[in-house]
Amino acid sequence: MAIPGLTQMLALFGLTAAIAIGLLFLTAGVAQWRHRALLPGVIANYRLLPASLVGPAATALPLVEVATGAALLIGLHPLAVVVAMALLLVFAGAMAVNIRRGRGHIDCGCGHGALRHPIGWSLVARNIALAALLGLRLAFAPSFTAMDMATALAGGIAIALLCLLFQSLSALTASPLHRR
Repeated sequence: MAIPGLTQMLALFGLTAAIAIGLLFLTAGVAQWRHRALLPGVIANYRLLPASLVGPAATALPLVEVATGAALLIGLHPLAVVVAMALLLVFAGAMAVNIRRGRGHIDCGCGHGALRHPIGWSLVARNIALAALLGLRLAFAPSFTAMDMATALAGGIAIALLCLLFQSLSALTASPLHRR
């Protein structure tokens, strides 16, 4: 038996997550495109793709992230949600493999081309948590009031900004200038 209001609340969390992740994918894709000369090196550092696929992956990734982010924001659902969840889980898997290999020093490639942000279990957990929250968007899709939409938009923007803030702070604390 469903608890009254619980379905609506979970659906609202899913919509909020979709907005936050849409914004994160947009900002990451744009940043990666702006620093596209660095992206092949970042992807190659993961040592998961053959050298012949690094260039095409570096060209496609920013475009896929921008398209996925935009699709999440305009509500193209459920395909955009599935693609976003898959991307987040692939990124988490790639990081986990490299951490297990003892390669936690490599740059995550999360979008800050000018700032190196080393991978870590916290990024793996973040991506898995974001994918799980996004799963709520698939599970619950009721209609939303204007107030629900405004709440989800405000929450999504706040979550995206907090993720970007923590990512930037982490990258700054890992920088050689900080260690002086």
